[in-house]
Amino acid sequence: MNAISGSIAGLFRHRLAWPLVTLAILLAINAAFNPSFLHLEWRSGHLYGSLIDILNRAAPLVLVSLGMTLVIATRGIDISVGAVVAIAAAIAAWMIGGSLSSSGAAQASRFPMWLAIMGALGAALACGLWNGLLVARVGMQPIIATLILMVAGRGIAQLITGGQIITIYYTPFFFIGSGYLFGLPFSVYVAGLVFALLYLAITRSALGLFIQAVGINPGAARVAGVRARRIIVGAYMFCGFCAGVAGLLISSNVKSADGNNAGQLLELDAILAVTLGGTALTGGRFSLVGSVIGALIIQTLTYAIYSLGVPPEINLVVKAVVVFAVMLLQSAEFRASLRHLAQRPAQGASS
Repeated sequence: MNAISGSIAGLFRHRLAWPLVTLAILLAINAAFNPSFLHLEWRSGHLYGSLIDILNRAAPLVLVSLGMTLVIATRGIDISVGAVVAIAAAIAAWMIGGSLSSSGAAQASRFPMWLAIMGALGAALACGLWNGLLVARVGMQPIIATLILMVAGRGIAQLITGGQIITIYYTPFFFIGSGYLFGLPFSVYVAGLVFALLYLAITRSALGLFIQAVGINPGAARVAGVRARRIIVGAYMFCGFCAGVAGLLISSNVKSADGNNAGQLLELDAILAVTLGGTALTGGRFSLVGSVIGALIIQTLTYAIYSLGVPPEINLVVKAVVVFAVMLLQSAEFRASLRHLAQRPAQGASS
């Protein structure tokens, strides 16, 4: 019996235990208030259901969270990802085109779709390079360096869109964010592919160790021969790339680009997802799987808030309370203080 209780206690000490428990509780709450929540239906060659909808809508957040994970692991932070999403979406929408012919049929794109995608991703990579150079070469604090692009990026996106919402009519582009492949949303495959490639790079090469070394002690890593500046610049570039892919998914899904609102507050959700997944904001320790779980928690919580009819004016408060509770449960110091308080009455009764 003691061995079983010890193994259970050890299981809950794992850094992914509480995020998984939180996700399971949120799914159970949704299922309790919505009997059809767990129901999946195969219709017209596709899977439909609330779980599929959550996966589809969580894909952009998963992508941005993966990029944010590497940045935070190197002791940085990127609060410009929402603006980068808006820039990528605006460039893609502008290059594809946003008008109908006189007959009402969709026009061919202004530029080939592959070129529009490359243009959007190239701009996102350039944004990440800008942030990385400011942090690694110029020596700016990460929050200040990315704040510059956070503010300017919205202006750049609105300049590209002319201050208007660009509607996209080119049907092939819609497949990226709202198409299906083998019954599942294509966006899930995109997020899964990025995660798989990054996971292999982290676990099958020395990249993961280099990132940890830079996050724990950049100076010592540099002395040991690790090219810390290149690692930091690369992390910011990857974060920008992930934000660019998320921008393509979002603009394709909503069939438009809004320079002012696209990716709004996405950077905060990404930071929450990364921290919920067990990545330390102090750098070094990180978990890609945890970040994915954190993103699913955020999206499932958002779904629950709306499906339960929580007033919109307090939904951010509810989200903050849940995140606060999970972070407390993840804190070893907090759990130790609870055990100490629980032991005091028992010790008093025995004496």
